[in-house]
Amino acid sequence: MSWIAVVLLALATGLRPTALAQRVAQPGTPAAGAFPSDPAVLEMITERVQDKRSAGIVVGLVEADGRVRVVAFGDPGPGQPPLDGDSVFEIGSISKVFTSTVLAQMVLARTVALDDPVQKFLPASVRVPARNGKQITLGNLSTQNSGLPRMPSNFHPANPANPYADYTVQQMYDFLSACELTRDPGERFEYSNLGVGLLGHALSLSAGKSYEQLERERVWEPLGMAHTAITLTPWMKQHLALGHDPRGTVVPNWDLPTLAGAGAIRSTAADMLTFLDANLHPERGDIGKALAFAHQERAPAGPNVGIGLNWIIRHTGARTVVWHNGGTGGYRTFVGFEPSRRIGVVVLTNSGGAGADDLGFHLLDPALPLSPRPAAVAHRD
Repeated sequence: MSWIAVVLLALATGLRPTALAQRVAQPGTPAAGAFPSDPAVLEMITERVQDKRSAGIVVGLVEADGRVRVVAFGDPGPGQPPLDGDSVFEIGSISKVFTSTVLAQMVLARTVALDDPVQKFLPASVRVPARNGKQITLGNLSTQNSGLPRMPSNFHPANPANPYADYTVQQMYDFLSACELTRDPGERFEYSNLGVGLLGHALSLSAGKSYEQLERERVWEPLGMAHTAITLTPWMKQHLALGHDPRGTVVPNWDLPTLAGAGAIRSTAADMLTFLDANLHPERGDIGKALAFAHQERAPAGPNVGIGLNWIIRHTGARTVVWHNGGTGGYRTFVGFEPSRRIGVVVLTNSGGAGADDLGFHLLDPALPLSPRPAAVAHRD
């Protein structure tokens, strides 16, 4: 579909026109591949925006032959440029797989080990809970079976619109020192933002660098992810897709100073496609070894579902998808890939609400259905 067609469609629906870009493919490259055509993807995301399930959506696709496509549609928020592959989103819990990429690198470099107790990396004044002689290890934190709850009980945000901003390291230490586990570490999968936030904190202490420094030096810069960060650069602020709540109201961005490893990263579809491509080709360079190490299935996480180092691994028939999603107050995101076919999808939305998982899975496997249109839609102010 041409740029003119995209503009006309946007004007017809009353929304700002957005970019629909095809990158990497050379002129004359056949459009056929594992995924639907650009117009078909545009139709899917336009319907969701018109149904008010999302303010805006950017979809990135990596084909098996290396071609990369970006399709975008919707509202970037007042005063912001049209959505495209360079629009900046909060990726939320997708940050967890970046945390585990650093963990994998440090394990392979033998600076830490998966069976190291997290207690080893924290101040002596902190007591990490244990049970039946079993300590919480870095491996437990990254396979979501540490026994720690999803969130600490002393998490009481002063500002619900930016709930993690005032949660301190000392509060985390206080919670850990008072916590009593109800199950042994390693016993059962239980998703924990606290656990992966603690993992990022421990890796930071081990390396003597901030979590953001660790990620930049070990992942973002080596891969050329120039517009991925926690602290928004001037360029990122200029290209920020403003987050919206389910009613369509613009909401503040979230800050996660203590639990950064669980969900603090901001990125673009272009950078996330670079990350996906690296995960699809772990044979390329040293970082690929760490990426492949993080993909290895290590524990059960549900029926036909396993977990690597924070990557969720879904088995459907003969097909296996490695994925994670994310959500903050104004964003819902998805990244997933099928290693055997070397294809991948990223879906970034600037709405807290319905989410993007079904769209991501459907693009990877058309047999997995899209969620039906909602019967009733809340009024968008």
